[in-house]
Amino acid sequence: MFAEDHIFLHTCCAPCLIAPYYSLRECGRDITAFWYNPNIHPYTEYKLRLDTLKNFAAEENFRLICHDDYALEEFVTNAVSRLDERCGYCYDTRLKAAAITAKENGYRIFSTTLLYSKFQNHDLICSMAEKYAKAYGLNFYYEDFRLLWKKGIELSKARGMYRQKYCGCIFSEKERYLGK
Repeated sequence: MFAEDHIFLHTCCAPCLIAPYYSLRECGRDITAFWYNPNIHPYTEYKLRLDTLKNFAAEENFRLICHDDYALEEFVTNAVSRLDERCGYCYDTRLKAAAITAKENGYRIFSTTLLYSKFQNHDLICSMAEKYAKAYGLNFYYEDFRLLWKKGIELSKARGMYRQKYCGCIFSEKERYLGK
């Protein structure tokens, strides 16, 4: 079992992790980052984000657990069948995996860097995370990491991190280029 100050943190990418990571460390929290992002496409984007996170973990010497599963077909099949609710499907898939993996590895607390992005549905993320915390006997650590938005941009640029231009899914990439 891990100490009460140890957070199992689902991580979508290093630029979204950097400011929350430093903030949590300043508060005395230990972090284990968890990579599970079957939503990120194409593969070159997926690989760039994962490699950037691995480099950050190595530089900062924190534990990183990777569920490295490029599940293009499964993600697209499920997302396309509910295009208007695809973000909910995406959050649900990743938060459930985070809670299960946290429980299996003896963690008591989990959270997500999805709480960092001002572009994500914060309330939906929190309600899903709370649902999985209850289902798996965990505590969900909530902090409004959006307050660290500008700091994260500054820190990730200063570190020369690869910074993506869209959420991750192929549909958000389309929106990036063609607009909503």
